[in-house]
Amino acid sequence: MGQVLFIVWRESVEALLVVGILNAWMNHNAAGRAGKPYLWGGVALGLVIAVALAVALFAAGTLMAGAQDYFQTGMVFIASALIVQMVLWMREHGRTLKKELESGLSEKAASNNWWGVTILSALAIAREGSETVVFLYGSLAEAQGMELAKLGLAGLIGLALALLTFYLLQLGGKVLSWRLFFRVTEVMLLLLGASLFLNGVEKLISMDVLPTLVDPVWDSSALLDDTSPFGGLMASLTGYRAQPALMSLIAYALFWAGIWALFQWRNRRQAAA
Repeated sequence: MGQVLFIVWRESVEALLVVGILNAWMNHNAAGRAGKPYLWGGVALGLVIAVALAVALFAAGTLMAGAQDYFQTGMVFIASALIVQMVLWMREHGRTLKKELESGLSEKAASNNWWGVTILSALAIAREGSETVVFLYGSLAEAQGMELAKLGLAGLIGLALALLTFYLLQLGGKVLSWRLFFRVTEVMLLLLGASLFLNGVEKLISMDVLPTLVDPVWDSSALLDDTSPFGGLMASLTGYRAQPALMSLIAYALFWAGIWALFQWRNRRQAAA
């Protein structure tokens, strides 16, 4: 449930950020009010695209019944990669996003051509919605009955928290600043990406694709049991394991080594630019 709540919360805030910037600009500029139907039309289109992707993914999983374990494992690795890509993208565009969007809106208002706003808002909603579907595919595909209902409730709580967070962020830093929000959630996202990557590796181990090497390396259940409610939450959000196999530890270390290398590459590219 913790993964579902966090992902829905974070992705919804990002979608609200883009739509909120566009809507606020239109509210404060008389020339922009004509573009509102295009904005909300784009939001509706983005939701349709996200739902269509969800249907397509679950249909693909059903059609690949004989290879469903491999399909779900692939989706877990894709979700982990998308999280890393999202963090890098927001690091690069977060500071200038508002200025870039408002500049584009000024151009659309001058030319009275609002279809670009429809495409932009549709892409924003579809992107965040699609990423949410990919992130949660494994959990939703395996859930049944009450477990599915709990995940649905977690999703609704995540959406409600996103609306509250967006409201607090609109207060102009009096309660919560965008900078602090993105820095904290960036760390949480990378931990979640590591957890998903580890889940994928452990699925490969369970399918005998990878060896455990040594299992377990240690047992920290006495300190924090990953089958307890809090331990399970930490396991799903950070990749914590009370009894990790050596292959799992190697995979976890490789993930963070890859993140360090990506950030170093990004810093060098920015310095060169």
